[in-house]
Amino acid sequence: MFSFPVEVVLKGRDFAVTEQVAVDVPGPSAWVDEHVRDVLVEILRAIDRAENPKTAAERIIVLRGFSWIVEPAGNEVVIAIEIPMGAAVAGPFPGNQADLTERIARVLKLERQLTGAPGTVH
Repeated sequence: MFSFPVEVVLKGRDFAVTEQVAVDVPGPSAWVDEHVRDVLVEILRAIDRAENPKTAAERIIVLRGFSWIVEPAGNEVVIAIEIPMGAAVAGPFPGNQADLTERIARVLKLERQLTGAPGTVH
């Protein structure tokens, strides 16, 4: 089990809520694409819980319709996600910015293929 903080700011609010998220994955140095997908899903669920605290813990999440970036944070990286209801920054995680960026891009490309979504989403 790996845990990390997710800081969420909802649209229309001027404060952040930080949640400690636990995901059944190894540490970042051992992440494969499936682990990255699980981490992204939990970040999106954290945003949803910030707006809807009574939301079911295992609510289905589809990896579409959001902007993301991997940014350096000292010697580590963070994952920033923005969706219509707000934004989140997860981490920091040990790792390489380019490697995690490539892995997330691969995960999202596969998700689009599996769900029949358009090839490019802006």
